[in-house]
Formats: sequence, C-alpha cells, structure tokens
Amino acid sequence: MLHALLISNGLAGLEKYYVSNELVHYTTCLITKDFNPDLAPYDLLVIPNGSDHVAMLKIKDQVRAFLDAGKALVCCDGFFTAWVPGNQWVMDNSRRTQDVRYFPGPDRHGLLRNLDLAELNFSHGMSGWWACGYIQAAPGAEVLLADTWQRPVVVLDEVSTNGRMLLTASGPLADVTYAGRSDSALVTMYRNFLNLISTFSDPAHG
Repeated sequence: MLHALLISNGLAGLEKYYVSNELVHYTTCLITKDFNPDLAPYDLLVIPNGSDHVAMLKIKDQVRAFLDAGKALVCCDGFFTAWVPGNQWVMDNSRRTQDVRYFPGPDRHGLLRNLDLAELNFSHGMSGWWACGYIQAAPGAEVLLADTWQRPVVVLDEVSTNGRMLLTASGPLADVTYAGRSDSALVTMYRNFLNLISTFSDPAHG
C-alpha cells in the first residue's frame, strides 16, 4: 500500500475526494505559517486542486529531495510558483473555451487506459472546463494530453528527477469527483497512476 501525504490549505470537504483504500492511505498535512512537513515517511505527495503554491515554493528543496529519492508527486492544480522541478504552469485564458479539445499523446505506461476522453472534453455540455492554462513541460517528459493548440495539459515526468510526477493544468484528479463519482475519466487516470507507482518498490525504476 502507498502512503501519501495530502497537502491541505483547509479546503472544506477535501477528505471526500481523497479516500484511503486498498491502493493508498492518506495522511493530511494542513498548511500553517510554520509549514515544513517531513516528507520522508511517504511514497506519494498529493497537491490537490485549490492549493497554496506560495507555501509549496517554501519547501521546493524538500520536494526535490523527495523526488530524487525515487518517490512520486501528483499535482492537479495550476502551480503558479516555480516549485515543480523541470516544469511550469502558465495561466492562459485567451482562447475560447468552446474551442478546447484534448488529444492523447504517447502513453507508454497506460495511464489513459479505459479513460473516456469525451468526459474531459465536455462537462454538462461545456468544453474547456478543467484547464485555464497549460504546462511548459520538461524536455523528454511525456505529454499525455495536449489541447487544441498542442499545449500540454497532462504531463508525466520521469526525467527531471529520479521519481515520477503526474501534473495537470488544473484537472482535479482524485479518488472521487466533486460530483461524488468514482468512475470518471479523472478518477481513472489517477487510479492508473497509483497502480503504476505501486508496482515498484522504488518508483524511479521500472
């Protein structure tokens, strides 16, 4: 079983979306003015939608060391500060959301397996609903999903550190969606990543 540290800045209901199960056990870490968590006991660091990226910038060196030890990171929020090794999120709402579609790229680990892309393209008939920007991906990282303009919106990075990072341009990956579903495309992608990293005792190899 994976042991995950879930970073929280007090968002109500976070525990409804990240639920300990047969794959992962969560420990929640609340961001305070003295925020400086010990990452060593954990296999996975989860940064959910709506996170405090100013606080994350303060611990960027710890995050880098955590990943260089072969651990894993999921960040599913627009990381507007430079704390993610090798990658940077860029806010851009200059394109019409009705023009946004998502397209699969290389996926050697099968993280898009059983994923319904139509669910990401449309929510209640709206397109462009889950990413208000894109990721400047590290050279050599896998762009799992790109948008209409070939900008990365989901990235798997196994090159910037010894670990694995799954990054989205705000797509809220979790065990359960905000609508209470555990069978959606975003849940499927998240579960596929958990299965991938749980395959290896050292996530840096495999």
